[in-house]
Amino acid sequence: MRILVLNPNTSSEMTELVLRVLAPLTPAGVTLKPATGRFGARYISSRSAGAIAGHAALDAFAEHGADCDAVYLACFGDPGLMALKELAGVPVIGMAEAACHQAASQGGRFSIVTGGERWGPILTEFTAALGLDGRLAAIETVAPTGGDIAADPDGSLALLTDACRRTAMRDGAQAVILGGAGLAGLAIRVQPHVGVPVICSTEAGFAAVLEAARNPPPKPSRGDLALPAAVPNVGLSPSLARLLGEP
Repeated sequence: MRILVLNPNTSSEMTELVLRVLAPLTPAGVTLKPATGRFGARYISSRSAGAIAGHAALDAFAEHGADCDAVYLACFGDPGLMALKELAGVPVIGMAEAACHQAASQGGRFSIVTGGERWGPILTEFTAALGLDGRLAAIETVAPTGGDIAADPDGSLALLTDACRRTAMRDGAQAVILGGAGLAGLAIRVQPHVGVPVICSTEAGFAAVLEAARNPPPKPSRGDLALPAAVPNVGLSPSLARLLGEP
């Protein structure tokens, strides 16, 4: 089984961090195939960067996804998720989507702690689109971006721990998601200092993609796949143009 681990920002260091965290969780017989965005932001921290990353995710899937059994969109906020699901023909799981569903499944309300101050309204809208707005206690952002946290995880630990404790006590969150690839692997270090479950979004997404890959829906043939109608495009990579049905 091959899983495409798709990081649609352009930081190969972030891709490597995710792979390091996933390596001990990867069952025998499963191969992780990494792909990093070819263009766009080093780390996504705004709507504009996220919009570009959606295109980069499609571009990376078109280039690297043909021989994969599932796609893990390893980027919190899940840029391009619904478009990937439209085109892929294999299960596609987004990091934020999976983490929010896991948190909601534990009962009660949950909060999200993440890096980058612009993420608040973006993630509020995201959880509403999942139908989980009634389960969301709060979005708690810290000033350093996910990229900053990944570069200095030890120096960021106290800040993240305080944010998790704060939203649990102030907002009544019964679980807290540490959201973002840059925060991968930190939940286990924060958990002893927080009185509610702390969910690693990277691990939650991976558990969901493994389950989806083991129990996929019947895979349609290329001719049966309900792809969007081909329309002329300008400036796309050759692989993405082919995926979209252009000659």
